[in-house]
Amino acid sequence: MMTVNDVSKLTGVSIRTLRFYDKKGLLSPARRTDSGYRLYDEACLSRLQQILLLRELEFSLDDIGRILDSPAYDMTRALDDQITILTMKKQHIENLIVLAKGLKLRGVDHMDFDPFDVKEIDEYTEQAKQKWVGTPQWKEFEEKSKGRTSEDEKNLASRIMDIFVVFGKLRDLPPDAPRVREQVETLRAFLTANFYECTDEILLSLGRMYAGGGEFTQNIDKAGGEGTAEFTYEAIKAAVKAE
Repeated sequence: MMTVNDVSKLTGVSIRTLRFYDKKGLLSPARRTDSGYRLYDEACLSRLQQILLLRELEFSLDDIGRILDSPAYDMTRALDDQITILTMKKQHIENLIVLAKGLKLRGVDHMDFDPFDVKEIDEYTEQAKQKWVGTPQWKEFEEKSKGRTSEDEKNLASRIMDIFVVFGKLRDLPPDAPRVREQVETLRAFLTANFYECTDEILLSLGRMYAGGGEFTQNIDKAGGEGTAEFTYEAIKAAVKAE
């Protein structure tokens, strides 16, 4: 466990910002001491890293919270977008450096405004954002989330973890066993009823996220036992392939 001071020193995020994220419900500590001090674990650090990545895509904090709490969130896709945008920004900065050096040598009368053009970066960033907030699934998720209280959200989180508890109990069966496939359809039905229509593509994407490490994997394995997240992914792949 790390204190808020430890996290601030490690990440460069100010203590004030970490407290603000906690107040907004964006990044809550794993637990608090009897004296009220915040303590953060690896899952908290993983979520903070994802928050910072999405901030680079210029999402609002409210959107970041909803994206990270949505079962549709796929960190791998977010990282792909982040790598592309950072590469474009790096090239932009390098072009400005070349221009500045040229002005120093040739004088300020040399006119070249191309290095200041960030339209391509802005367009790609907007496209990346639309992957999360412009899709029919996101709109459906927003609609079904309207009016939910924090207690409602906690109840949904508890119910989906109950589904993973059952997956954990089925780990001794082959991933393509009828009872396991039935549980996959229970998961799909839950997601469709409470978030958005869970297509095969979305279900596979979620399965990869479940088994991909980090906060989701830790929480699922904590609910169902070590290996439950990976087993769930294998079960999803078997179910989708069988259709």
